[in-house]
Amino acid sequence: MACRAFRDALGGFATGVTVLTALAPDGQPVGVTISSFNSVSLQPPLILWSLACDSPRLEAFRRAQHYAVNVLAADQAWISDRFASRGPDRFSGVRTIAGLGGVPVLDGCLACFECSSEAHYPGGDHIIFVGRVDRFSRHEQVEPLIFHDGRYRILGDTS
Repeated sequence: MACRAFRDALGGFATGVTVLTALAPDGQPVGVTISSFNSVSLQPPLILWSLACDSPRLEAFRRAQHYAVNVLAADQAWISDRFASRGPDRFSGVRTIAGLGGVPVLDGCLACFECSSEAHYPGGDHIIFVGRVDRFSRHEQVEPLIFHDGRYRILGDTS
């Protein structure tokens, strides 16, 4: 199977855009943009996401007891770009508040799921993380940021 063709086919599935945040073992904030986020269970409330095995942030997330899934709003594409970059200070200029366990929660997001680490599993070239949702919030007046066919999109009103 051609890897690029497979990736392009997956790109046909529109997803929301999230930034995962946590604290590294040394207490420094870490964050990464991902689109591999999904619900698993309502009782108990569980979510999943995955991170590439070669990510320089993998060990920080593996060791984190808490993390936050920040679902980005339509006006936050710049935050997605910042946390997808290899830049050293991803949190510069990004407003955060302290969430559960001191984890930085991004301000102004569409939704946020503050989780405790439930489990993680190998999944090919990624690690699959399962989190127990301890607290969540949602801003109903905010439009989501969408990623489809390799670029950001804004959800249009179809009514």
